[in-house]
Amino acid sequence: MSMIGEYVRLTPAELDRAVRDPDWALEFIHELIEAGADETGGASQSRCLDIDKAWDTLGFLLRRIEFPVDIVHGEEEIPGAEDWGYGPPRYLPPERVHAAAAALGEVPTDALVRGVTEEEPAQADLYPNIAGEGLQWLKYVTHQYEALMPFFQAAAAAGDAIVIWLD
Repeated sequence: MSMIGEYVRLTPAELDRAVRDPDWALEFIHELIEAGADETGGASQSRCLDIDKAWDTLGFLLRRIEFPVDIVHGEEEIPGAEDWGYGPPRYLPPERVHAAAAALGEVPTDALVRGVTEEEPAQADLYPNIAGEGLQWLKYVTHQYEALMPFFQAAAAAGDAIVIWLD
C-alpha cells in the first residue's frame, strides 16, 4: 500500500461545515474525488488533486528553501476527524491558500531543486525509499510540484480552502 498526498478544494462554507462535521467532510470529499475522476480539465479546474508518493520529497525540498506555508501537510487539523488513511486531514484556510499560491508563483521548478545533489534526498530517509533513483525521482517530484502550482492558484482565485491528507 502506498502513501499518496491528497488535496481537495473547499469553499469557505464547505470548510466551515467540514470543521463542524468531519464525518460529513469525509463523505463529501469522497464524492468530490469520485466525480473528479472523470475530469480532464487539469489541475487548475479540478477540485481534487493527488501528488502520488512525491509528498515527502516535495516537503523536503520546500523545507530546504524555507517555503512559508506547509502545502504538503496542511497547517490546521480538522477537529475530531478520524484517520483518513495515514492520520487525520489538515487544511489551509483561504488566506493561507492565497499566501501559498503567491509563494508558489515566486518559486519556479528549477529553483526548487537548485543545488540538490543526488545523494541528499536519499540521505534524508524520505518516503518512498528512492535509493538508486536520484535525479529521475526528482524529475517526477518536480512534475507533481508543477501540478500543485495551478491547483493552488485556482483555489486562491476562487477564495477556496484546501484540505490535505495522506491516503
